[in-house]
Amino acid sequence: MTDREAYIALNMIEGLGPVTVRALIDALGSPRAVFDPELSDFQGTKRVGVKLSEAILAQRTQVDPQAELERAAGLGVRILTPLDDEYPAALKAIYDPPLALYVQGTILPRDRHSLGMVGSRKCTHYGLSVSDRLSYELAQTGFTIVSGLARGIDTSAHQGALKAKGRTIAVLGSAIDQLYPPENAELAALIAQSGAVISEYPFGRQADRQTFPYRNRIISGLSIGVIVVESGAKSGSLHTADAAMEQGRSVFAVPGRIDSPASTGTNRLIKNGAKLVDNVDDILEEFELLVPPGAFEKPAGKASARPEVPLSADEQTLVKALWEEALDVDSLARAAGLPSHKVSALLIGLEMKRVIKMLPGRVVELADDLRW
Repeated sequence: MTDREAYIALNMIEGLGPVTVRALIDALGSPRAVFDPELSDFQGTKRVGVKLSEAILAQRTQVDPQAELERAAGLGVRILTPLDDEYPAALKAIYDPPLALYVQGTILPRDRHSLGMVGSRKCTHYGLSVSDRLSYELAQTGFTIVSGLARGIDTSAHQGALKAKGRTIAVLGSAIDQLYPPENAELAALIAQSGAVISEYPFGRQADRQTFPYRNRIISGLSIGVIVVESGAKSGSLHTADAAMEQGRSVFAVPGRIDSPASTGTNRLIKNGAKLVDNVDDILEEFELLVPPGAFEKPAGKASARPEVPLSADEQTLVKALWEEALDVDSLARAAGLPSHKVSALLIGLEMKRVIKMLPGRVVELADDLRW
């Protein structure tokens, strides 16, 4: 068994984590030494007690790293270990780097400029809109967007990056062959084409309450900063923010309504020192040395993201006013400098052209495929 295969095998042993494996390697000299048949007791190793020693001895003859590699190859998945050049250097530097990474897609050197974007699954329309916009604009500058493929903000973050034809990485809380949530399978396939879907879990591991918080350290570990868009008081995205702070990463938070449960966590992060974000410039100025001159231009001057849709001058004015955010009809009329009755008539035409969509409360938003 090679050291590389040993890392994969150690990752398949239940109850054995990266920190304990590091202690075993320090004590024994190499990963493959753990599988030396002459070793019958690991209790003398730091962090290894009687139960764990027995578990290692019982499982080390059962795991088959070669079979795992063959299964990965059949699924178009590569398994990276800390010994591989493609294994992200940023992850090697954290306290508990994954023993193995199952990768569908590619991890590129440019991904060292990654930003994590996370938030609540039970998010609001506001949260979805903000995450979509920020991820789009950040991907335009060349940043890779890292998130967790979960419902809500994570999904929106990945979609925003894809709209910008940028790179995005999804870190799963399950094995790659047990993708969760299942309805994001198509999104995962798109991500793998322009980035990567990754997991530290061996084949067959289903998502549970432990796997999601544990994978959050990888989202932050891959990133130079983490943006929390919307988070309740006990949202898992707060765990990612905590991991980011422990790893020395920058933490950003998008403010929300003080009476909205969906923003309790983000508002608290800001009170505790996270940088407030109300536009993409708040993030870019933190990393201005990484952004090439002229790489980013705000889309405010655009009239339509689909040139084939003919728009009158007044329709273009309305579209420009909606680039930054959804507006109610009266606010839109003021922003566009047009009479309300004229705006109402124009909106009927724009809705028929599928340029805008009307939301409850007479709120107007650009159609999803036009906003960015």
